[in-house]
This record gives sequence, structure tokens and C-alpha cells, in this order.
Amino acid sequence: MAIQLTSAARQRMQDFLAREPSAVGVRFGIKRTGCSGFGYTVDIANVVAENDQVFEQDGLQILVDRKALPFVDGTEIDFQRQGLNASFVFRNPNATGECGCGESFTVDAAG
Repeated sequence: MAIQLTSAARQRMQDFLAREPSAVGVRFGIKRTGCSGFGYTVDIANVVAENDQVFEQDGLQILVDRKALPFVDGTEIDFQRQGLNASFVFRNPNATGECGCGESFTVDAAG
């Protein structure tokens, strides 16, 4: 089980964490949303919850709720800039489909 960050995503997250001295890491998860079912969430985490799975990459902690882990296990998170836009990009091997705008995804019901 793992969540991987590209160097661009890691740097972007470290920049955010540098402004939050009480932060312990970054919380990565999902929520029900969008036209395809689930959307990704990326937030600053101030505590490690009891049900968190903690991944570490180059000193950066990534916290994932164990209930969300089957949906995002193996995901690579990247950070890309295109013109004036910048966003995290998720390469999730568990996603069986995505909406046209890329904001939400589906997973196989058996997963």
C-alpha cells in the first residue's frame, strides 16, 4: 500500500506546510461529489487520527483514512501548472472512470 508524490507535488505540499507550524503532514482523501461519484481532497493535517494510515516520502507525512485507502491505494499525486492554472493531478490505478472535467472519479463496485 502506498501513495506516491512527484517532486513537484512534494514541493508544493512542503511550501504549504512551511506556513503552518502546527501541521503534522498532508491529509489525502476522498469525498462523495461530482458527476462521477468521488472527488479527491488534499488538506493540511494538524493531528494524526487513530484510523489514519501514514505514508512518508522524503520527510513529508501523507495521512489517509483507512476507509478511503482502498479507493486511493497506489495513487500518484502530481502538481502541474498550465498557463495561469495550477492544480494537483491524481493518477489513481483504482479509478474505473472519470468525469469529463476530471474533478471526480468512479471505482468498480467490487473494489
